[in-house]
Amino acid sequence: MSTLFLRTLRDDPADAEVPSHKLLVRAGYVRRVAPGIYSWLPLGLKVLAKVEAIVREEMDAMGAQEVRFPALLPREPYEASGRWTDYGPNVFRLKDRRDNDMMLGPTHEEFFTLLVKDLYSSYKDLPVSLYQVQTKYRDEARPRAGILRGREFIMKDAYSFDIDDAGLSASYQRFREAYVRIFDRLGFEYVVVHAQSGAMGGSASEEFLAVSDTGEDTFVRSPGGYAANVEAVTTVVPDPLPYDDVPAAHAEQTPDTPTIDTLVAHLNEAFPRDDRPWQASDTLKNVLVVLRHPDGTREPLAIGVPGDREVDPKRLEAVVAPAEIEPFEEKDFAAHPALVKGYIGPGVLGVESVSGIRYLTDPRVVEGTRWVTGANVLGSHVIDLVAGRDFTSDGTIEAAEVRPGDPAPDGSGPLELARGIEMGHIFQLGRLYAEALGLQVLDENGKLVTVTMGSYGVGISRAVAAVAEYAHDDLGLCWPAELAPYDVHLVVAGKDETLVAAGDGLYDDLRAAGLDVLYDDRVGKVSPGVKFKDAELIGVPRIVVVGKGFADGVVELKDRATGERVDVPVGEIVARLTS
Repeated sequence: MSTLFLRTLRDDPADAEVPSHKLLVRAGYVRRVAPGIYSWLPLGLKVLAKVEAIVREEMDAMGAQEVRFPALLPREPYEASGRWTDYGPNVFRLKDRRDNDMMLGPTHEEFFTLLVKDLYSSYKDLPVSLYQVQTKYRDEARPRAGILRGREFIMKDAYSFDIDDAGLSASYQRFREAYVRIFDRLGFEYVVVHAQSGAMGGSASEEFLAVSDTGEDTFVRSPGGYAANVEAVTTVVPDPLPYDDVPAAHAEQTPDTPTIDTLVAHLNEAFPRDDRPWQASDTLKNVLVVLRHPDGTREPLAIGVPGDREVDPKRLEAVVAPAEIEPFEEKDFAAHPALVKGYIGPGVLGVESVSGIRYLTDPRVVEGTRWVTGANVLGSHVIDLVAGRDFTSDGTIEAAEVRPGDPAPDGSGPLELARGIEMGHIFQLGRLYAEALGLQVLDENGKLVTVTMGSYGVGISRAVAAVAEYAHDDLGLCWPAELAPYDVHLVVAGKDETLVAAGDGLYDDLRAAGLDVLYDDRVGKVSPGVKFKDAELIGVPRIVVVGKGFADGVVELKDRATGERVDVPVGEIVARLTS
C-alpha cells in the first residue's frame, strides 16, 4: 500500500446518493470525471476484471464465442433498422472529417446481424451464439448513483442465431440457465421477472434484478411465484357490467373541485349515495400528456384512469417508447380550446372528437362501468356516465400505477412491490433485425429463410455497484471472496522492526501459497487506527493483523463480513487461509 495508487476518503462525495456510489469513491475504486462518467482505479479494475471473468467463463461454457466490435459506428445499419431515428437524443452522435454521420454504440444488434450475414449462408452454419464485452454509450438525461446509471458503461451483450423458432427457444433457455449461474456466482440476492422488450423489440423477455431498496426499477411478486417488472404487469380486466337500470348521465354543478379529493368531498356532501359514500375509485380521471416522437413531432394523448390511481410514468414510457413524454402545457391548452382544465371528460376526447386527441383508457374501464368525470364545463361534472353507453375510447393502455394487493395476472395471489437494479435482460428478438438487414440462409430444402435471433445482456460495470449495494456495512465494503480485489489484507499494527520483518515474511509466504495479498506496509506514515479503517473501508474479505499478539506467536484473523476475530498461530495462518 505504500506504492499502490490509492487515496481513501473520509467524507462521502457531495453528489453521492446511494451506498455503492459513496463507498466505491471513498475506498478508491472509481473516480468521477463528469456526470455519469467515471475512471476506474487499480482496486476497481481488479473487481471489474473478476466480474468479466465470471461472465466470460459462463458464456464460454455454454458455447458462446467472443468477438469485439468497435464503439465508433456508422449510421447506415442503424438507419436500416430504424433506430437512428428511434433512439432520439439518447445516444451520442458525431460527424467525422468527411461529414459522415457516426454514433458511439449504445448497443450492437445491427452489427452482430451483419457479421453473421457476411460470413454464414447455410442452415448448416447454425445455430451460433456470439458475445462481446464492450463499452457502451448512452446520453442519459439524468445520470445518477455513480456507476449504476452512467453515460459510459461496460456491458456483455450476446446474440443467438437460429434457423427457426424452436431453435431460438432452445438457445434462449441455454442463455437463461447460464445467467442463473452468473448471478448465483456474483453473490447478491436477485429475482428473475417478466419484462417488456422496449426499444429492443422482440417477444419473450425477462429481467434479472438485484434486489435493492435503492434500485430504480420497481417489480412485483406474488405468493404463487409470479414476478414481473412493474412495466410488464397486465391488469386483471373485470367482466362487463349490466347497465339497463343505470340512470341517464346527468351533469351537475361541482364548483371548486379541480382535484379528485375535492370532487369526492363535494359529491358526498351534495349528492350522497344510498349504498355507500363516494370514493375516488368512482371517478374517471383524464390525464393529458404530449408524446414527442423521435422525428420531433408532438402528439397530445389523453389517458383515462380510475381516480384513485395515478399514471405511472415508467409504465407509460414503456408503452409509448420510443416516444418521450412531455407535460401538457398552457400552449397545448390554448391549441385545444374545447378542453377545460380540471373538468376534462370523455365527451371532447378521441380521434373522432372535436379535440382530435387520441383517448386511451385503463383496462378497468369496461363496458357497463359507471363513472363521475368532467363535463368539459368549468365547475361541472357528469354523474352516471357509463362506458360503452355514453362514451368509448380509442383503445386501452397499461399506464396506471400498480399497487400492493392488486391481483396477479396469473391468479397466483395479491402482488407485493419491491425495488431492484436491472442487471441482466434476455429477449427473444425473433426476426426484427434479420428482416431489416437481410440476414437469410438456405434451409435444408435450398430455400432462403430469415434467421431468428435472441439478445442477452449483462451490465458488467453495473454489477460492481450492485454487489457493493448488497455487500457493505457502516464501516465500508464487504466483498464476497470471488469478486474481492485481493484474497487477504495484511496489516502490520506497529513500528517495531520485529513486527515489520514478520509482516514482510508473511507477505512473501502468502503470495508463495498463491494468495493475492494487499499488504499495508506504510510503516511510520499512518497510525494503526488509520490502517484498520482503510482495511474496513476497502472491504477485502479476510484481514490479517500482525500486532501485539505476535510476541505470543499469534496473528489476528478477522472476517470482514461477520466481524469475527480469532487468534491463529503464526505457523498455521498460511494453511488456514488456503484451506
